[in-house]
Amino acid sequence: MDETTRRDFLKQAAAGAALVALADDVIAGTSPASATGIPTRVLGRTGQRVSIVALGGWHIGTFEDDADSIRLMHAAIDEGITFFDNSWDYHAGRSEDLMGRALAMDGRRGKVFLMTKNCERDYEGSMRCLEDSLRRLRTDHLDLWQFHEMIYDNDPDWVFEKGGIRAAMEARKAGKVRFIGFTGHKSPHIHLRMLDKPFDWDAAQMPVNVMDAHYRSFQKEVVPVCLRKNVGVLGMKGFGGSHPQGVMAGKAGLTAAEAYRYSLSQPVAAQVVGIASMEHLKEHVTIARSFAPMSEGEQTALLARVRDLAGDGRYELFKSTVMFDGTHHRRQHGFPV
Repeated sequence: MDETTRRDFLKQAAAGAALVALADDVIAGTSPASATGIPTRVLGRTGQRVSIVALGGWHIGTFEDDADSIRLMHAAIDEGITFFDNSWDYHAGRSEDLMGRALAMDGRRGKVFLMTKNCERDYEGSMRCLEDSLRRLRTDHLDLWQFHEMIYDNDPDWVFEKGGIRAAMEARKAGKVRFIGFTGHKSPHIHLRMLDKPFDWDAAQMPVNVMDAHYRSFQKEVVPVCLRKNVGVLGMKGFGGSHPQGVMAGKAGLTAAEAYRYSLSQPVAAQVVGIASMEHLKEHVTIARSFAPMSEGEQTALLARVRDLAGDGRYELFKSTVMFDGTHHRRQHGFPV
């Protein structure tokens, strides 16, 4: 090995060790659980502690009875789930409206870290999204506002060229938004383009699950960049899709407990989960309170177990098909709905 090659090798080894240390720091910073609390982690550069399980807003809008949805959210807060997820387009605004009603009762808004998503890319549309969300959620500020569904290759350019990012920065300056991030489920390279833009993102949301490690992997390609830039990582689709029971349980043979334990063993600040019943809530609370990181050996064995099933993406169709693309964003790009 010549001197140049040796120096490059040592540099790569040092960078790899530093990255491992950053990932370990996220997990090591997990607070202990309590009888009425969920473990928390720090969300990147924000310095804010959030529950390692976040209540997914999409499922909130699926309840037939509004009272049942509100009762579930109140129970989640009582159990210690203090990170609430939502989006402007979930069920045409119904999810935000229900969550706003739930949080307006008895000062519960002050107990949660509230995140919702902006579905527009331009300045005017982003401002409309913001005002709609604030009104529906019955709050004067959002803790985290994220650009939703960065799933088309030109989305990152649109956010910056059409003025969406300017709207977010103005909203932050006005105190209507505390932190700014983005989401997406389609391709790691789109996330990397967002991370390469001239802006210090506070958070980035992406698929984090055991299948992802083998197919168009956000864990391998995007998470390391987030860690180096101190961008808080938010995981989603931990069980493979929008259904709370997941799509990985069948032929893949995964249980919710092992799937989410794997996801939480990655350097995510929180994993967003779909909770559509009190039974699901109890299950996720139990998983969170009993969480212990998987050892390297356990992760290796689990990854090997699903390797043949995961490599063709059959359990992550949100990456390779339009099945999970939101209708608003399809219209935005001129695609049929």
